Amino acid sequence: MSRVTQIKDRFRGFLPIVVDVETAGFNADTDALIEMAVVTLRMNSRGTLERDTTYSRNILPFEGANLDPSALKFIGVDDPFHPFRRAVSETEALKALFAPINQQINESGCSRAILVGHNAFFDLGFVKKAAERTQIKSPFHEFSTFDTVSLAGLVHGQTVLAKAVEKAGMSWDNQQAHSAVYDTEKTADLFCQIVNQWPLYTG
Repeated sequence: MSRVTQIKDRFRGFLPIVVDVETAGFNADTDALIEMAVVTLRMNSRGTLERDTTYSRNILPFEGANLDPSALKFIGVDDPFHPFRRAVSETEALKALFAPINQQINESGCSRAILVGHNAFFDLGFVKKAAERTQIKSPFHEFSTFDTVSLAGLVHGQTVLAKAVEKAGMSWDNQQAHSAVYDTEKTADLFCQIVNQWPLYTG
C-alpha cells in the first residue's frame, strides 16, 4: 500500500479551497458581501495537506445592498465605502479570487473546487449569489462542501472555530478574529490538521 500524495486523488477529483466571507447581514439575496478571503491548499510529497497561498479582497456593496449596522459593527467595518478599505467591485473581486482557484484546478488535474468553510453553507450562499449578480462562473461545486463545524465537532468535540482551533493545539487571537483573512487561515489550518489524521492509501 502507498499513501496518496496527489490532491486530485484525495478527494475524488475535487480541489478543497478554504473560504471565509464577511457580510453586512445574513441574507445572501439582499445583504452586502463586504470581504472575501480564499486559501489554497497543497499536498506535499509525504501526502500531508498544507496551507498554501492566501488571497483576499475588500468588496464594495452591490447597488441596493442592505447594510445591517449591527453586522458591520460585528466585523469591525464602520464605513464599507471608506477609501482606506481599497475595496473593489464584486466583479473585480471575484475575477481576482477565482483566477488562482481555476489555475490550481487545471494544474492539479482536479475536476472542480469544493468549498471548505466554518458553516460552509453560509459562505457558499454568498459566493453563489455574488457570482450570479456578476455573471461570473463559480469554480465551486454547486452544493457540496466540507464544513469544519461538523468535522471539528466529530474530532475535537467543539463547533465554535476559536475553541476548535485551540482544542487542535493551535493559537487563537481574538483581536484578529472576524477578519476574513485570519478566519480563513485558521479554518484552513484546522481542516488540514483534521484531514491529516486520516491519510488515504491505495493498493
